[in-house]
Amino acid sequence: MTKFSIDIAGINFKNPVMTASGTFGYGHEFAQLYDLSVLGGIVVKGTTIEPKEGNPPPRIAETAAGMINSVGLQNPGVDKVIAEELPWLDQYDTNIIVNISGHDEESYCAVAQKLANNPQVAAVEMNISCPNVKCGGMAFGTDPQMAAQITRAVRDMTQLPLIVKLSPNVTDITEIARAVEAAGADAVSLINTLLGMAIDVKSRRPLIANVMGGLSGPAVKPVALRMVYQVAKSIKIPVIGLGGIMNSEDAIAFMLAGASAVQVGSANFYDPLAAPKIIAGMEKWLAEENVADIREIIGGLKI
Repeated sequence: MTKFSIDIAGINFKNPVMTASGTFGYGHEFAQLYDLSVLGGIVVKGTTIEPKEGNPPPRIAETAAGMINSVGLQNPGVDKVIAEELPWLDQYDTNIIVNISGHDEESYCAVAQKLANNPQVAAVEMNISCPNVKCGGMAFGTDPQMAAQITRAVRDMTQLPLIVKLSPNVTDITEIARAVEAAGADAVSLINTLLGMAIDVKSRRPLIANVMGGLSGPAVKPVALRMVYQVAKSIKIPVIGLGGIMNSEDAIAFMLAGASAVQVGSANFYDPLAAPKIIAGMEKWLAEENVADIREIIGGLKI
């Protein structure tokens, strides 16, 4: 049988397929459809120190090949996540990764510290696409120095494996990746959403109340693949790929580009069974290609 497990930052994943933050909630709805234990991991929605109501509606709009969202990190706050959501998720045999966000260094560190000694958390994924209110609203992830600074600060708060989720809205993503690696990140995940917008020509108004939002889905896959390929060649820590993965061939393409694992995002909206279907499809492909160990295909792109 093909070896299908992957080790990332000291965590063993039974398979390399996770669900992406913000597209899976805390898994309650999906658990009605399949056993969440089949997943390699679940990345819960962005968690902040205080509860957040998010942005005003409408905050999701369909595009020709994906979707734009401006949900605004709606979540119940880290204390409620620890008290209610993590214990519920603990019934499933999968890795639970908590995505964390903040508006300044202190708020990021406060969330990380609260999660630090929780045995139900396998790792922390830090979203650095958030605006730093103390630096004029510039996103942490668009400047190498700021990215390194926030990574170093959160690294000091927790011994949990730290995954840094990179923003694609930069000139050179490899520069950001190298900065967070040097600051103590155990892995990186990419890409987060691309900044985009959609307009209703009849009303002459934006389809998103916040005017702009994050573009995800099949439209971003070529950009995501390119960035994963570039980053994987630039750093030594593992890369987790995401961005427009809709089927098993997409997932395998990301691994060939250099990803050690993948996250399924927008596909969960299109087909709630997308993740288990991708897992099954990958297993079938590996058997057909006579691949003994899935790790053999990581970075296996032939140039």
